Amino acid sequence: MTVQDEQANEPQSADSGNGSAAEAGRIFFDANSTTRPYPQVIETVAHHLRLAYANPGSRHAEGRKARRVFEEAREKIADLLGASPGEVIFTSGGTEASNMAISGFASCVPEAVALTAGEHPATSESCQALVQRGWELVNMAVDADGRLLQDQFAALPWEQLKLVTLILAHNETGVIQDTDALAQHCLQRGVPLHIDAVQAVGKIPINFRELQATSLSLGAHKFHGPRGIGALLLREGVNLAPLQYGGHQESGRRPGTEMVALAAGMARALEICHTDMNSRITALQTMRDELEQRLQATCEPTVINSPAGYRLPNTLNISFPGVDGEAMLVALDLTGIACSLGSTCSSGSAEPAPVLMAMGRPEDVYKSAVRFTLSSDNRPEEILIAAQRIAAVVKRLRDIASS
Repeated sequence: MTVQDEQANEPQSADSGNGSAAEAGRIFFDANSTTRPYPQVIETVAHHLRLAYANPGSRHAEGRKARRVFEEAREKIADLLGASPGEVIFTSGGTEASNMAISGFASCVPEAVALTAGEHPATSESCQALVQRGWELVNMAVDADGRLLQDQFAALPWEQLKLVTLILAHNETGVIQDTDALAQHCLQRGVPLHIDAVQAVGKIPINFRELQATSLSLGAHKFHGPRGIGALLLREGVNLAPLQYGGHQESGRRPGTEMVALAAGMARALEICHTDMNSRITALQTMRDELEQRLQATCEPTVINSPAGYRLPNTLNISFPGVDGEAMLVALDLTGIACSLGSTCSSGSAEPAPVLMAMGRPEDVYKSAVRFTLSSDNRPEEILIAAQRIAAVVKRLRDIASS
């Protein structure tokens, strides 16, 4: 009996629906911070916690069974992302994966690392740690739409660069970068290119080989997988200094007893996301665009902080000049709308979003920016309700500010 057959024989949950929070009057528009695991993912994790509980490093029958489940998950993830199984290193999430790549590639004598302005804290703070070790940071500029300026690549200090890191789809604006030209420059000069694809994987098609990156990070909870599991894709044949020591797991690159059930859950979530992905993208775009149009019609003046042509299908970053973003976040929560001002990794700070400042947005725009991010948990009927609640909050806060 195969692992899939065993799982098919497990009792299925009676709750096969999404259990939308809108049933309780709340609407969750913060999917770029996290997503609810699919019911099938929860079942997969629970199944393997019960039946593949053994240490996959053990040489008995139970250990071999756990190893088989773990390696099946690795093979599935590799197949869906255009990688080979040997290029998949399991981690605790996207943050660890990016830290692993940046610190691992920068284990040599201090030189320079290039990164885009407004990177996710997992990248920017890892690079700041390199500064403490004597490294130099080279910031790559973006245009008013948040896209990398392509004509700057030739002028980068390639003789000093030991690493280039790039966020593929921005967590705050949803802007998707064109990586081809930068990847070619890196390949020609033998400089590793790390891509933070945490927000992109599961939302848009990703092919590791076609991106021609040296490494790529992802985290399962961004695409309806379990929290506490992610991966670093590392090009075959590339050496990476480990961050941790104490075990042989993941070919000595990430020690610690492997999280078999979570890996299986991540593979299942990615498989679901890739099933009929085009229809999922269309559905998200339709809802997002309707929300955007309704807010533009009822909340003028507004500023859209990411162009429609190259952003994630679920992401709307919109500013309401004249409204304080922090006040709006609180007011929306009280009306049943869960959203964000940007990265939850830095939500304890009232500082403006670095990416919006890098894009040259004026103060009244970047201080009034709010991020609405949808997932396949959302339904079309939520959009009108949300738009009405948001418009009422914007009007009330503007009235208070002008009184």
